[in-house]
Amino acid sequence: MDDLRYLRGYNERVLNQVRALIDSGRLGEVLRNRYSSRHQVRDDKALFEYVVQIKDRYMRKSDPLNKVIYDNKLHVVRHALGTHTAISRVQGGRLKAAREIRIATLFRDAPAEFLEMIAVHELAHLKHRDHDKPFYQLCAHMNPDYHQHEFDLRLYLTHLELEAATRREAGAAASDGTDAQAASGVRP
Repeated sequence: MDDLRYLRGYNERVLNQVRALIDSGRLGEVLRNRYSSRHQVRDDKALFEYVVQIKDRYMRKSDPLNKVIYDNKLHVVRHALGTHTAISRVQGGRLKAAREIRIATLFRDAPAEFLEMIAVHELAHLKHRDHDKPFYQLCAHMNPDYHQHEFDLRLYLTHLELEAATRREAGAAASDGTDAQAASGVRP
């Protein structure tokens, strides 16, 4: 498994620091110390209000949002933590665009700063389609710590993936032990 796949593109010095944290078992501790607060945005209605509040503060003149929801079909593996869409529909003689933002359900339990970072990222796409300099300038305008939060989110995703792999290995080892005990007639 590529244990640093979320950090591709970072220089070797940074990757070595991350590997040292992983090897010492301190990555989770560092993230918990830095991001201890959980947000209260638990359902789709609260998420809609949260994102619209950010939009109204920084992007008042942009088109309104029609829907903002947590989406359990978005998967980190496919590099989608959030999506933004503008669905055009003909209503009478007019063309109407419905703007939607979908945020991966992963963010329901993530630290508050990560939810804000992904909300800002998807809102910036309403104005800039590509990940170019003006896009990141707008993200940094809405969230001055955007780049740090994005990097730390990558660390968080790495940590979650390593924890899941450890649980799978522990589960496989436990089931192998149970199977061996059952085959030998020995009961736990």
